[in-house]
Amino acid sequence: MSWLFLIIAGIFEMLGVGTINRYNQKQDFQSLGLLVVTFGSSFLFLSLAMRDLPMGVAYAIWTGIGAAGGAILGMIIYGESKDWRRIACIGLILLSVIGLKLIS
Repeated sequence: MSWLFLIIAGIFEMLGVGTINRYNQKQDFQSLGLLVVTFGSSFLFLSLAMRDLPMGVAYAIWTGIGAAGGAILGMIIYGESKDWRRIACIGLILLSVIGLKLIS
């Protein structure tokens, strides 16, 4: 169950990063509310995951999901660069996350 909580936390982290971009474009209470909800949910699920998972592993995977997911979200929704080198680096982040899962 901890791994599921960690994946959910990472997804909320990714959504939180997207919400920061939305808030920067449109500073209203709805955007601010979404920002608080997404990051709050991310921290909640991270704390639930850390009940059973080591802090270093949980934090690294949570950060990796958020970073890679945020970059992918930026490419898909906000039209950011899809350069092959950028995609390769995101792939390395994801491989690292998978590697940590496999050895933990």
